[in-house]
Amino acid sequence: MLIKILLTVIFLAVTVYVGIYSRKQANNVDGFVLGGRSVGPWLSAFAFGTSYFSAVVFVGYAGQFGWKYGLASSWIGIGNAIIGSLLAWLILGRRTKLMTQHINSRTMPDFFGTRFSNQGLRIVASIIAFVFLIPYTAGVYSGISKLFDMGFGIPYEYCIIIMALLTAVYVILGGYKATAINDFIQGIVMLGGIIAVIAVVLNSQGGFTEAFHKMKEVAPTAHDLENPLYKDFQPGDFASWFGPNPMSLLGVVVLTSLGTWGLPQMVGKFYSITDESAIKRGTIISTIFAFIVAGGCYFLGGFGRLFGEPVWNEARNNYKFDDIIPTMLDTAVNSDLLIGLVMVLVLSASMSTLASLVLTSSSTMTLDLIYRDKRATADEVKGGEIDDEVAEKIERRKVVIMRVLIVFFIVISVLIALNPPTFIAQLMGISWGALAGAFLAPFLLGLYWRGVTTASVWACFIWGVGFTVVNMILGNPINPIDCGAIAMVGGFPVVLLVSLVTKKLPQAKLDSIWKCYK
Repeated sequence: MLIKILLTVIFLAVTVYVGIYSRKQANNVDGFVLGGRSVGPWLSAFAFGTSYFSAVVFVGYAGQFGWKYGLASSWIGIGNAIIGSLLAWLILGRRTKLMTQHINSRTMPDFFGTRFSNQGLRIVASIIAFVFLIPYTAGVYSGISKLFDMGFGIPYEYCIIIMALLTAVYVILGGYKATAINDFIQGIVMLGGIIAVIAVVLNSQGGFTEAFHKMKEVAPTAHDLENPLYKDFQPGDFASWFGPNPMSLLGVVVLTSLGTWGLPQMVGKFYSITDESAIKRGTIISTIFAFIVAGGCYFLGGFGRLFGEPVWNEARNNYKFDDIIPTMLDTAVNSDLLIGLVMVLVLSASMSTLASLVLTSSSTMTLDLIYRDKRATADEVKGGEIDDEVAEKIERRKVVIMRVLIVFFIVISVLIALNPPTFIAQLMGISWGALAGAFLAPFLLGLYWRGVTTASVWACFIWGVGFTVVNMILGNPINPIDCGAIAMVGGFPVVLLVSLVTKKLPQAKLDSIWKCYK
């Protein structure tokens, strides 16, 4: 226990110190939200990766999908690396950096309002982002708390509150720069931790070859057989290339990989990177990071069936999937030092994601809802120009409001996490489905195609949020994971079809925006 506590305290002390160290660079909006748009490739790549993979992946997704698909769940990690990281950087990175800087956009809702000349889009997008980032944040709190309960015996509720306070401290102090520096430190811990954990878990089963042969002999449980997922199950499917249900697995790959392209907290990393050469290096770094961390998490989860059947939740008619990874670690890991490393690993993954989420939500609400106009108010303008002192005062005021909203957002997320409506993966599916379903298609197409219309963006907002919410109200007749994947992919035909029959933006406006690519 002393080793675990010591490692955790050192980690948390470093995290808070980085927040204090970075506070001088967080006095204005660009510094607080974007790190002055001067964040290098290593910090940007690690910030992208650590915001992508949290306790939701390590505890919730790895456990649930490892149980459902066996070793084939590793494809999810590969998809995250190739689609969610490599292609995201190649397709979005450069064009996002250039266009958002050209139109002076600081957030994704700001992009929609400016790119499509409609401030109503900006307001609605900010509300969608704020509302649907909350269940994602609650899922992260839930995941980290389950492992801390296992490692330290600290009650779930106390873990959530402690993590919320610590995240608030360093984000409020240092803003994006503190988040990026901490993400780099936390990313290194994640890389080392996941490799060590995989080695120990496989060793507890006699090595990879022995564990693989054991997985070939595993059959679905009695509860599993009630699920149509396994209706065509064949012996050895849990150790096969594509698992017992390839189409269902494909839906998970789409949700968890393509989803990053439409999430405000992920796309925002491209706003802040230094220049185009940094984007090229960041692409390589981010992809390698994702292969190791995401690939490692899902590969690890694929062996979950070797560590016993999880508890069946009669009320929800499903397994307690979030207990699978904690049970695996509790059974396989006998070293206090390694358990301490796992605690820090999950802390690293979760706090980096939490920091990104709360910073995104607070900046979106402040800049896109409270301060919609980029100019000063009339009584703060002198002689037709903004006085430097007044402009600086406005910037400081915005930063103060963002810090207050960070606290507000964290409190709401904690209240949901203390009584979560469903297990972690479902929380994330609802969040990613609504956000990426609404934002992905108009954002991506808006970077490449002049023909995207304002009406088509409205239509996609209605589609993404409406489809997800209606499914939730009806009791999730479509699994939230599959629903999220449908919402994302379905946004593209919505934007394309509506754009073909609705009024186009003025040519002069489009020419002005497209100058950034010349």
